[in-house]
Amino acid sequence: MFTLGVEEEFHLIHPETRQIAPDAEKVLSGSETDQVEPELQKSQVETGTAVCESLDELSRELRQLRRTAAEAARAAGRRIAATGTHPLSDWRTTATFPKVAYLRLERNYQQLAREQVVSGCHVHVGFDDPEDAIEVMNRVRAWLPSILALSANSPFWMGEITGYCSYRNRIWQRWPIAGMPGSFRNRSEYDALVKLLLATGSIDDPARIYWDVRPSNKFNTLEVRIADVCMNVEDSLLVAALIRALCQACHQQAREGVPADELRPELLQAAVWRAARYGGSDELIDVVGERSLPAGEMFSKLMEFVGPTLDQRGETKQVTDLLDQVRSRGTGASRQLEVYERTGRLEDVVDLIVAETVSV
Repeated sequence: MFTLGVEEEFHLIHPETRQIAPDAEKVLSGSETDQVEPELQKSQVETGTAVCESLDELSRELRQLRRTAAEAARAAGRRIAATGTHPLSDWRTTATFPKVAYLRLERNYQQLAREQVVSGCHVHVGFDDPEDAIEVMNRVRAWLPSILALSANSPFWMGEITGYCSYRNRIWQRWPIAGMPGSFRNRSEYDALVKLLLATGSIDDPARIYWDVRPSNKFNTLEVRIADVCMNVEDSLLVAALIRALCQACHQQAREGVPADELRPELLQAAVWRAARYGGSDELIDVVGERSLPAGEMFSKLMEFVGPTLDQRGETKQVTDLLDQVRSRGTGASRQLEVYERTGRLEDVVDLIVAETVSV
């Protein structure tokens, strides 16, 4: 219960042009582990950690997998880059990876699938009871916009400043079964919806449910999918630690009989948009309090909520230090924008991303 696993998606980069490189097959052939896998596009690879109990264990896994993926890419004459969107590349310069499921995605969703040249971070939290996972999913939704704001790492798209800190989030929202899920009374109601979506041809596989949080189709976990892939391991570790603490705190609330907050779906949607637009640089929406708060206050409110859980796990100082780092140096998006504002060169932004990705 409350074990951790993290999946990170990376872009493959040509070291001279800094453009994305559709060479995943070549990179994967040189990888020595099945923990480095293909992704939707030929210009991407994905890593997946083993099941971890502690943050230190997860930190070692994330660092080792980044090193492994980077070494495989380097052997193929390429680099890896942890960014939600590539700063300067055109999505038309890559293609769908030739895996049956991915080719079916492109056939079914056409342009929508072809433009999904984006990379996220998916955090899995283990649950023994599928009913508990649904109860926690209902409750954790209120806090996920703050997770998005902290992880925001995709301010550019096809060479342009988008005005968003997480433009990946906006691209991802185009999928028909994406965004924030509604509330479910129990696991049976959730399973019935999955069957309905399959029966109506709305999805061809439960894996096509692309919500920001969902019960995993493969593992006994709740999978939180709202975060951009983070530029460095420290930010990834922070995101994973906060998500697990949120899940455990929500689970404790449910056990104590604390009623779940009734969240207006419209306000929750607006909160996600606000987090994608501004990251940690402006106000975020407190969907429970139904008010706007400066991002720093919202992050403090988040830490207050998970504080008892972090204390119980002995992780308070570690997570506080990681959060303080983000507060002092900024999110991945703000650091990308700072480099561009200073040099005016998107190639320099790519160099920053590549350097931080492998600073392990």
